[in-house]
Parts: sequence; structure tokens; C-alpha cells
Amino acid sequence: MRRINRSYGCAPPGSAMWAATSRAPFSGRPRPGRFLAPLIVVAWLCALFLAAANPASASTGEPGEAPPAARPAAVRPAAVRPAAVRPALAPAVPVNAPAVPVNAAGARSAARDDGRLLFTFRDSRIDESSGLAVSPTHEGIVYTHNDSGDSARFFAVDMDGRTRATFRLAGVTARDWEAMAASVDPATGKGVLWFADIGDNFDGAWPDVSVYRVDEPATMKSATLPATRYRFRYEGGARNAEGMMVHPKTGRLYIVSKEFSGSVYAAPKELRTDRVNLLKRVGPAPIMATDAAYAPDGSSFVIRTYFSASLYRAPGDLIAHLTMPALKQAESIAYTRDGKALLAGSEGLNSPVYLVPLPARAVSPSASAAAAETADAPPGAAQARDGGSVTASGGGPEKGEDGGIPFSMVALWLGTAVGAIGIITVIAYRTAR
Repeated sequence: MRRINRSYGCAPPGSAMWAATSRAPFSGRPRPGRFLAPLIVVAWLCALFLAAANPASASTGEPGEAPPAARPAAVRPAAVRPAAVRPALAPAVPVNAPAVPVNAAGARSAARDDGRLLFTFRDSRIDESSGLAVSPTHEGIVYTHNDSGDSARFFAVDMDGRTRATFRLAGVTARDWEAMAASVDPATGKGVLWFADIGDNFDGAWPDVSVYRVDEPATMKSATLPATRYRFRYEGGARNAEGMMVHPKTGRLYIVSKEFSGSVYAAPKELRTDRVNLLKRVGPAPIMATDAAYAPDGSSFVIRTYFSASLYRAPGDLIAHLTMPALKQAESIAYTRDGKALLAGSEGLNSPVYLVPLPARAVSPSASAAAAETADAPPGAAQARDGGSVTASGGGPEKGEDGGIPFSMVALWLGTAVGAIGIITVIAYRTAR
């Protein structure tokens, strides 16, 4: 029986031409090696993405610092587990129990204490919790709001996850609410709530973004509240953003962009309602930041991503990376009232809120007003002056700033890239033989 080939015509079995036409790819029999190269490329790209998005997996300290297990026990941060979870927000009950000594065997678990379940939202209307803030005046109350698609409303929730009241903002349209913050008016001592309509998935779809200021409700009774609108635009062009925080001492507002090369932007010291306020870059932010919050004493702040969180003394001045609870879609973060722990939330129906203790070195209960001012005006970054235009810092991280990605992770990427290229080269050579 003759083998017919369109390219070579008829060839008798056993001839040289028969051998040529019998080789792959003409034989029609797939070789497994053809599929290995693309699979390795896909796996390599996935590994790079996960490594970039989760810098905490490589380091839990400052850039250039030794891993926790390699440090002396005296300087390793000790994890703190709360004895009681429900009363954690009450000032009379400390969130953190006394620090537990950490030995070499317990260093890993202590460094990776990723919190405990505090409560779950019970209200079916809270299906995309995107912002979270602890009430500065009502004990045991947190506020939240939904992502885009909902009306201009927010919910007051207790420590059992039950909705105590629902509040609406009069005359406000919610375009893409992504974050909220709570502060105290130094002149009156009353609570203030801030709602950030700053989502822009097309990075320029809106000519400006808005933040709404609302006086905190005096009672937990559903109502419609008046709001003050402030409009903003970014120096250097539009950005997508999901993080907002307000400095508790100075009252200055900051927005954190959600980008692969994110930034922290400062609003003017005095906000204007009669014109658009200019946001100026003051430092870098981790990859794809989803929320941010200031500590109650203003000594530090946290920036959240989908996989981890980073603590800073000031923009670009990293304190530590934190491992966070595994959540469906991590969107929100807030400090407890005593500043010793974080609340971490997620989108989704009946989504959980976790209590995450801070390492001892990240807690500064006796931070002075001077330290707070230092955090508000970071060294090496351009101050956001009111009025006229200024040149922001560099357009990129300052020396020593890594935006939340440690050097060890960069080395890991390079090593993975070199190894993957070598494997692909070998497979391609063997397949072509």
C-alpha cells in the first residue's frame, strides 16, 4: 500500500522520501512537547503576577531587612491575639492582649497571624461592601457602603453584623463609590464621614471625581443627610482609584490610585467647593491598591491590596508588610479606635469582616502631634501647596522607595524568568529535532 502525500506524491515504503514524509508534523500525530512550552509560559506569567500582587510572601519587614526567622528574638514582632473579639472596638477593652513571647519555633506563625472573624454582614442589601470605617463617636458601630450600582446610601452596622440604620445623602448620585473614611472635627469634636466617588475603570472617563463630606449621625436612626461635595482632578492626568484616607490631626485628605505603578495623592489643605481641587502626587503606592486608612493618632497609615497590606510612617516610608485573611475580593480596610488592629472586609453577599492585630512595632499609642505632622508632610516628597502648581516628586519612587515590592521579590522574578527561558529553549530544541 502506497502512502500518498500532497507535497511529494507517491513514495514506496522504506524509501528516503517515505521517511521524510513520515516525520511530524506531516504524520498528524501530536507530540506532547509542542504543548509544554506554552503551558510553562502561562504558568510563569501567573507566578509573576501572584508574586507582584503579594509582596508579603517574600518579606514581612522593611526593605533590606532579614526575614523574621533570621532576626534575634528580641527584635522580632510578636503577634497578638485578642482574648475577646466582639468588644474589640470598645475603648474600655483593649484590642490587643499582652504581647506573647516569640521563640524561633513560633516565629513563622506569629509573623503570619492573619486575623480572626469579627462578624459577617447580615443585610442582603450589603452585597458589595467597598468601603469601611469605624465610628469615631458611637461605640461598636462601623459604617459601610456598596460599590457602583447602588444609590448614595451607607449602612451603620453593629458587632453582630446587624444593620442598625441606613442613611442616604440628599441630592447625591453615586457614580462609583469606592472608599470611605471617618474623622473628628477638631473644632466641634463631632464625627465626620467621607465618601469617595473616585472609581474610574477607564482611567479618564470622568473629567473629575468627587468626595462627599457628611456630619456623622447623632443617633442610629435611618435618615437622609445633607452632604458637601468636593470635586478633584489629578495632576498629570486621570487615574482609577479605590483608596482614600483622612489625616486625623491635620484633616488633609489623600487618595491612593489603583494601578500597577500606584501613587498617593494629597488634596489641598483647604478644600474648595466653588472649583475643582488639584490632587498632587506625594509618594508611591503598592500594586493595585483597593483601600487605605490612617491610624487614629496619625502616626502611620495602611494601604490594602487584593492579597496583602502595607504599613507606612509616611508615603514611601515602609514599616512592614502584613499578611491578610484570604477574602473573595478584598476591598476595604480600617483601623480600630485604639489603633492596635485593623478591620479587613470584602465584597459579596454576607461578606465577612476580620480583625487583624498589628505587630507590636507598628503600634504607636503615644505618638505625638509632631510625629503626626511628620507623617502628613513626608520628607523627600513635594508638599501639596494650596493654589498654584508645584512639581510633584519625580514621577516615580524616591531612592529607597519600592512601592511595596522588596528586592528579594525582584530577584525571584529574574531567577524565574531565566529558568523559564532555559526550559523553553530546551523543549523547543527537542521538539524541532
